[in-house]
Amino acid sequence: MRVEVNGEGMTPRAETLAELLEDCGFETASVATAVNGQFVPRGGRAAVKLTDGDRIEVLSPMQGG
Repeated sequence: MRVEVNGEGMTPRAETLAELLEDCGFETASVATAVNGQFVPRGGRAAVKLTDGDRIEVLSPMQGG
């Protein structure tokens, strides 16, 4: 299975969005996620099964001023 994470193609071992975030080393408590343009809340990530061709966006908050 191939997916795209923040514009980069990869072949994950993970089967769910939650597993993918852990495998990629994202700080899961402080990121926002979307799969194929649809927002996925933190509590729903374990239920989102990855499929071939999924586009995943992971966004971290930024500070500055």
